[in-house]
Amino acid sequence: MTTSLQRPVGNAGQPSTLRHVDSFEIQPPTAPQPNGVPRSAWARSHRRVSRWHRPYIAILLLMDLAATVLASWLASTEFEQARAGFQTSNATWFYTVSYLLLPLGWVIVLWSNGAYDRRYLGLGTDEFKRVTRAGVAVAASVSFVTFATNTDVSRLTVGTALLGAMLLVLFARYLARIVLHTIRRRAGQAAQQVVLVGTLPEALEVYKAVSRSPAAGLIPVAIHLTDGYAAARGLETPIPVYAGRDVLSLVREVGGDTIAVCGSASTEPGELRRLAWQLEGSGVDLIVAPQLTDIAGPRVHIRPIEGLPLLHVEEPTLSGPALLAKNLLDRLAAGLGLLLLIPLFVTISVAIRLSDPGPVFFRQPRVGHEGRTFRVWKFRTMYVDAEQRLAGLVDQNETDGMLFKIKEDPRVFAAGRFLRASSLDELPQLINVLWGEMSLVGPRPLPADDGDFLGDVRRRLLVRPGITGLWQVSGRSDLSWDEAVRLDLYYVDNWSLAYDLSILWRTVGVVLARKGAY
Repeated sequence: MTTSLQRPVGNAGQPSTLRHVDSFEIQPPTAPQPNGVPRSAWARSHRRVSRWHRPYIAILLLMDLAATVLASWLASTEFEQARAGFQTSNATWFYTVSYLLLPLGWVIVLWSNGAYDRRYLGLGTDEFKRVTRAGVAVAASVSFVTFATNTDVSRLTVGTALLGAMLLVLFARYLARIVLHTIRRRAGQAAQQVVLVGTLPEALEVYKAVSRSPAAGLIPVAIHLTDGYAAARGLETPIPVYAGRDVLSLVREVGGDTIAVCGSASTEPGELRRLAWQLEGSGVDLIVAPQLTDIAGPRVHIRPIEGLPLLHVEEPTLSGPALLAKNLLDRLAAGLGLLLLIPLFVTISVAIRLSDPGPVFFRQPRVGHEGRTFRVWKFRTMYVDAEQRLAGLVDQNETDGMLFKIKEDPRVFAAGRFLRASSLDELPQLINVLWGEMSLVGPRPLPADDGDFLGDVRRRLLVRPGITGLWQVSGRSDLSWDEAVRLDLYYVDNWSLAYDLSILWRTVGVVLARKGAY
């Protein structure tokens, strides 16, 4: 006999409501599932349950072909010059190579580099890295064929066509990703329906993580407890909870297509392997969420030893050539930015003086790298008596932790509201970046009220604070203090130059949308 929690199953595609787990019923055991399927891929009786990727990949194929053909067409003038020196008088053959064989070659190389692998589509940088590697492979292949056949073509022409094709493919995939993310956020479609397997705290932790990012395309629809119904009895859960059930039968019952094994549930000897066997040929995906939270992929490496896959976690890179390059880029960008923004600084200064007589800049002590205190530069957005009026507004604070925020702060004058909404008040911090007190990207500098941070918050001080950061592009003032700290710590543990560039790019969209700025 097996037991299961007696809870109704909602529509997998609809947002779930809180369910109160307080009862269970005895159910007969289900028939055991066979382990393993015929080895031939053609003998599978079930196709993959999650099918959103098939039309998406078909669209990507068409877009990639169109992008490569467009790149050839844009270089048509150069192609005409190249054709004049081509070692054949057959113009049809030349255009066949340029507009048919070369685009097909692009698609074949993209496919062989995993650029259509559904595991890398829609999230992360792997998709773009694979497109870039494919571009290098195509360039190398074309160069080899040209050299081997002693073909006389313009290097500039070929380079323009190949580089243009790669850039257009990257741009097309970026646009496709935006559309995919919009569909996932607004309609809950084009996503995988996930059943979480593990203890309740571990399952809820994974639920919270994937729910924070709807663009990831993972929608939890049920939890299967490995430690029995008693662990969840009397607790509220955002999705239905079950126990003592055959997992594959449960997945089909709730309309799922993916199983996520959470935390310690993946450490039972042989259990994970037997579950993988059971899922072979079923069309259901298997995901393992180990107890390694907020650690980015580049720091995690799998090193198998005698069939045992060991996860090796590298230390964060907080020194070395990459950090030196970051500091040099910060200071060069800050110096150039200050020179170019002089007219804007003058205009903002005049607007501040007209709004409220007093200093143009506001300087406040903040805690920086390794706990050193510095004074941050900002355009003043509040009346000169703002500090004196703070005591009467403390009970209206709309955030928690070490921050004080009010959406309609009466101490902010009209021009100051515009400066805050557009983030223009932060631009003078380029002076701090030029002096080496701050960085363009990093955790936001917090007020130095007592000069000491306790607990996990101190880890933010391992890097220089930034004008923008993961906190800002993920919600800014709309986030809770705990969530802001979690994002800052994630940045500290996983920063890289590529990650900084990604955050800077996302900052542009956040600033234009004025999201969470007040």
